[in-house]
Amino acid sequence: MKRNLITGLPSQIIAQIEQAAEIIRSGGVVAFPTDTVYGLGADIYNEESVRRVFLIKKRPHTMPVPVLIARTEDARLLAEIDSEIAQKLMKSFWPGGLTIIFRSLLSLSSPVTGGTKKIGIRLPAHDITRLLILMSGTPITGTSANLHNREIALSAQDVKEQLGNSVDFIIDGGRSPRSIESTIIDITVDPPAIIRYGIISKQEIEQIIQPYKGIAE
Repeated sequence: MKRNLITGLPSQIIAQIEQAAEIIRSGGVVAFPTDTVYGLGADIYNEESVRRVFLIKKRPHTMPVPVLIARTEDARLLAEIDSEIAQKLMKSFWPGGLTIIFRSLLSLSSPVTGGTKKIGIRLPAHDITRLLILMSGTPITGTSANLHNREIALSAQDVKEQLGNSVDFIIDGGRSPRSIESTIIDITVDPPAIIRYGIISKQEIEQIIQPYKGIAE
């Protein structure tokens, strides 16, 4: 199989990413592999597209959806990231499986924030995901590609079985390397609180932030 000399990804996968990115730019919704589970991607600045993500998942609109970025510096456009704890966590766990909840710079009307003043952001450690974001030219939603409160999708086939034809395209990047979602930590509260346990353990996080603050149970 031919591989792209720049990315190292197979040419067949590059073609899928290009198609998916065009769909996102056109206001569509795609499913894609990440370093944790398969996700549902839409342009976070296209409110209609993001609302469709909620409809596809049957997810309550009051629940914010996480955002995926391709470069650490992109977070600065979305959130207040200058705290010492934020910088330590990003340096230690990005790219990787930690979603960090910051104070949002997006409008409160944005469906991404679920009507809150917060936004969850992650920089994934997966070449397909990051190239998709770069080619789309925008941060994308990163909520899991499964029905709300249903089993997570670890392959393109899992996505098809749960979501059928409700998504516009599925990048088939093989089975997810891990079978667990990202850990979510809220650093807008004092002390920071783990909202969801996942691929990054509490102990790993404590090693980074304990010199500064504890973690709420």
